[in-house]
Amino acid sequence: MNNPEIISWGIIGCGDVTEKKSGPAFNKVSHSNLIAVMRRNAAKAADYAKRHTVPSWYDDAAALINDPRINAVYIATPPKFHEEYAIQALKAGKYVYVEKPVAIDVAACKRMIDCEAATKGKLVVAHYRRALPMFLAIKKWIGENKIGKVKLIDLKMLQPHHSSIIANTEEFWRVDPAIAGGGLFFDLAPHQLDIISFIFGDAVSCSGMSLQQAKYYEAEDAVTGYLRLPHNVMFTGTWHFTMPEMIKEDNCTIIGETGFIRFPFFGNQVEINTSEGNETINFEHPQHIQQPMIDKVVQYFLGNQPNPCTLTDALVSLKIMEQFKNGI
Repeated sequence: MNNPEIISWGIIGCGDVTEKKSGPAFNKVSHSNLIAVMRRNAAKAADYAKRHTVPSWYDDAAALINDPRINAVYIATPPKFHEEYAIQALKAGKYVYVEKPVAIDVAACKRMIDCEAATKGKLVVAHYRRALPMFLAIKKWIGENKIGKVKLIDLKMLQPHHSSIIANTEEFWRVDPAIAGGGLFFDLAPHQLDIISFIFGDAVSCSGMSLQQAKYYEAEDAVTGYLRLPHNVMFTGTWHFTMPEMIKEDNCTIIGETGFIRFPFFGNQVEINTSEGNETINFEHPQHIQQPMIDKVVQYFLGNQPNPCTLTDALVSLKIMEQFKNGI
């Protein structure tokens, strides 16, 4: 592919997540514009295009992919369709930005990797927390040994059956393993496990288990997992999605020899406790939370920066999730 002067986008799956988190950002970063959107429901696709002043809309993904005005495709569908649309777009010579989890399983992600290599294409995975100032600051502090040598990471995601953290959709596909790959663990853990790998490196070993305790749906609702990270850092994670409201928790604590850093993955407040004292820092996330990542994606497609999150990067957290879920 020759590097273009501007990235002209089409969105496949212009649902609720794209309304604020990502969609408007494509027109706000430099050298980028949004040309068309697609949704299988034609009326909803047309309504989205009208409200966001997008020039064109489609109810057929292939038609959007083959639109000659478009050179980049953002895939924001449920995970079941990520592989199919990403491969179609890559074969059509389009750049691709695909939502997390990147695919419903490791095998599908590996096929996407093979296709990207065969087509000599460019694909980025939307692990957008890699570009947020809050997580970049945490990575920087760890690199500077602000809390000394890290020994333990303890993550807890305890949520009630109906949680405000979970994105609302008309059809609750997030708990259908055939569509999502797993349950709510597969929806939220990619954000968390990717950042752990981003900061500390790929896990040396992992083990875990999952259970279906409440039986509200066929997917797992309780997961626990353990990682051995580089430099003998231990990670323990607990995800449970049928907890009592009074003990709900979104918390990650990184414990070092001389202090700790504590933060939520779905919040903006970071606590740092060291021998020098305690400090709480409130980060202000951007209005469109994916905008910093989309800016990096555009610059990568233009040939100005490296890929901010490759398929191989995303495969790391997907492998861990699959192992935790399957108990292997």
